[in-house]
Amino acid sequence: MTNRNLTDGTHSAPVAVVTGAGSGIGRAVAEAMLSAGYRVALAGRREAPLRETAGANANALVVPTDVTVADEVKRLFDRTVEEWGRVDVLFNNAGIPGPAVSVDDLNEADWDAVVAVNLSAAMLCAREAVRTMKRQTPQGGRIINNGSIAAHSPRPQSVAYATTKHAITGLTKSIELDGRKFQISCGQIDIGNTATQIATVLATGSGAKQADGSTMREPVFPVEDAARAVLFMADLPASSNVLSMVITAAGMPFVGRG
Repeated sequence: MTNRNLTDGTHSAPVAVVTGAGSGIGRAVAEAMLSAGYRVALAGRREAPLRETAGANANALVVPTDVTVADEVKRLFDRTVEEWGRVDVLFNNAGIPGPAVSVDDLNEADWDAVVAVNLSAAMLCAREAVRTMKRQTPQGGRIINNGSIAAHSPRPQSVAYATTKHAITGLTKSIELDGRKFQISCGQIDIGNTATQIATVLATGSGAKQADGSTMREPVFPVEDAARAVLFMADLPASSNVLSMVITAAGMPFVGRG
C-alpha cells in the first residue's frame, strides 16, 4: 500500500490493527503507523497503557482485548470495522517470553500459557483478519506476524518460546498461501535484541546466557528502527510482499550462534 493507499488505489487512510500495542515493539509500531497517517486499533489486555500509546491522536482506537479469547478477538475486529469500515493491516505482535528453563523443568501450565499467547492468539487474530479482508470491498489486506530470531536459532532454556516462534513461520506461510486468491498477503518479521524493557537485561548486568554456558552482554538497537521495518512491510503495494525479514542489533551473537 505505497503512499498508504488502499489496495484499489484510493487515498483513504488505511486501517491497521496492532496487538500488544501497550508497550515495547507493539507501541512503537502503533506510534509509527499513527505518525504515518494510518488509523490504528490498539489492542492489549490493559486499557491504561493503550491510552498512553494513543495519546491525543484522533486516529487511534483503544480496544482492550485478551487475544487468547476468540470472542474478544472477534469483538476487536468488529469494533474496528464499525469505526472505520475495513482492516488493511494486522500486526500480529502480542507475545510473552515464557520461563527460562530446560525442557525437563518446564511445567504444563507455563507451556500452555506461552502457546496460548504466542501461537493460538496469533491464529485467532489472523483468522478474524482474513475473514474481514475477504468480505470487505476492495478485498484484501496484509498480515505481518512478529516472529523472532528464535524462529531461526533458539537461546538456551527457551523451549516454549522457541517452539512457538518456529510455529509462527508455519502460520505465516500457510496464511500467505491460503490468502493468495483473496489478495491477502502475509509476512513475518524476526527481530533480535531491540531495546525494549524485556531486552534491556541483554545489554546490562550479566547479560544473556550463551550456547556454551557462558553469559555475555549483547548489543541492542532502538525499537523505533524495528517499527520502521514493520512500517516498510505494511506500506508495500499490494503487488509486493516481504515474506520474511530478519532485523537485529549490529554485532549481536546470532550468525554463528553456538
